[in-house]
Amino acid sequence: MFPLRRNRRLRTNEAIRSLVRETIISPNDFLVPLFVVEGKGVKEEIASMPNYFRYSLDLLENEVKELWRLGLKSVLLFVKVPDNLKDNKGTEALNPNGLMQRAIKTVKNACPDMLVMTDVALDPYSVYGHDGIIENGVILNDETADVLAEMSLSHAEAGANFVAPSDMMDGRILTIREALEDNGFTDTGIMSYSAKYASAFYGPFRDALDSAPVDIQNIPKDKKTYQMDPANRFEAIRETEMDIDEGADIVMIKPGLCYLDIVREIKNEVDVPVAVYQVSGEYAMLKAAAEKGWLDHDAVMMEQITAIKRAGADVIASYFAKDVVKILNK
Repeated sequence: MFPLRRNRRLRTNEAIRSLVRETIISPNDFLVPLFVVEGKGVKEEIASMPNYFRYSLDLLENEVKELWRLGLKSVLLFVKVPDNLKDNKGTEALNPNGLMQRAIKTVKNACPDMLVMTDVALDPYSVYGHDGIIENGVILNDETADVLAEMSLSHAEAGANFVAPSDMMDGRILTIREALEDNGFTDTGIMSYSAKYASAFYGPFRDALDSAPVDIQNIPKDKKTYQMDPANRFEAIRETEMDIDEGADIVMIKPGLCYLDIVREIKNEVDVPVAVYQVSGEYAMLKAAAEKGWLDHDAVMMEQITAIKRAGADVIASYFAKDVVKILNK
């Protein structure tokens, strides 16, 4: 008790603070999202995500090598699909020479040891901007899951280490796992977006891929019939446990900062690695505030990342990954 015990002794200087620090950030914590587009020599900034870019395949190769040099060993690929290739069934997603399939091969050729995860969802390929096939104004669950399984198999054949279903269809993890097993891809992992909320923080991401739901009569205007209600807590645990039972190797909570209570709940309940996606809106808010001079960009960024890991994240998907690691490497 005080004065025999003075807690401030462990805060006296940076040396002792570093020695007893409970949460340590390293490059190994990060999964780097990358946006890929058709073309050559393309590096285009995303207007709502300052200093974040879409890359054509030739420049994707350079970016991957830069990430590896910094100590970042895992990437999560997303593709911006040309409008003329979009339909209601995600046909282009199954093209063995599609942009995603070529992006996987590009990364593996550039850096064979880079861990490649791939987005598995229909919204980049959908003319309606939804994660599933639509019929009579309804998102079809089982039919969508079948396409997602074919899509996952195509990614595995191209060389993906993990597939990352982000759609929130019921039962899709089992359907995907069975397809991978039946075709000999027993070592291909699944990182499931197990607790993905119908969040207002996804806007800049949808700008990046031009994948927002369209405003057309008889088409759902949002994703609330499959993404989770932000008000729900116990549902996230149920969803996650079901995904693990169906074969998920890693489970993800998305978004990050507003859902750290969910991260801790799930971390306490499961025995598989837990990932957190610090999403585009979280990135954009800090960039905007820092540009206005209202916040110290690097200090707030590091505090946010520390909070996510402290809450229980084993893996952090973040657009700040390169910025964080450059600070760590100083």
